[in-house]
Amino acid sequence: MNIKEGELIELTDNKNVFFLKLKSGEIFGTHKGDIKHDDIIGKQYGDTVKTHKGKEFLILKPTLYEIIMHGIKRKTQIIYPKDSAYITLKLGITSGMKVFETGVGSGALTIVMANAVKPDGIIYAYEKEEKHLKIAKENIKLARLEKYVKLIHRDISEGIEEKDFDAGFIDVKEPWKYIKQLKSILKKGAPIGFLVPTVNQILKLLEELEKNNFLKIEVKEILLREYKPVVERFRPEDRMVAHTGYLIFARNK
Repeated sequence: MNIKEGELIELTDNKNVFFLKLKSGEIFGTHKGDIKHDDIIGKQYGDTVKTHKGKEFLILKPTLYEIIMHGIKRKTQIIYPKDSAYITLKLGITSGMKVFETGVGSGALTIVMANAVKPDGIIYAYEKEEKHLKIAKENIKLARLEKYVKLIHRDISEGIEEKDFDAGFIDVKEPWKYIKQLKSILKKGAPIGFLVPTVNQILKLLEELEKNNFLKIEVKEILLREYKPVVERFRPEDRMVAHTGYLIFARNK
């Protein structure tokens, strides 16, 4: 399939990696020379393109991970793939499911869950901030997953119109305020997850989950350490993605 305008592509010469969204008429500048977007549009992934200095780059199709980490716009702290992949598996999200999400932000988790529910499922994603919703819409479209997401401009304190959800994920400041409401929209036995950044939030949330008879309550934190893939000096990277938030999971009774 030929590469089209508007696609996010990756360029690499094995030492340098660049990501760019293609737009006809534009030029991408690198320290190895300029690359015309029109020289890429119409090619296929796996082809090469040369800069005006004759330096060659391989054209690759970014993975969903790369789209999230390098392609999407961010106006809020995103849920990183180290967490979003685990969340999606932990909630058992798969094709055909109806999933509730609130606190969409830039849409990083929404993208991962939407990829899991396709082709027959849908994510109902509530976001109270219109500016965040606009960015999330653009990001989800960049990932080509807009068919599987219904974005809703609403604070859940105003009510949730849908019900009978197979799973849910909540990323709001005071999730304990909405536990009874969430219980009423989830199917019996359905899993639900939360993300909070501080310990005192966990304690308030745990108390409300117990009061409302949620089962299998768990609290987790995921840390990710990368290593330098160089044979002569193999060691951990100087920086790591450590604490990004606490994850809480439970089952509706």
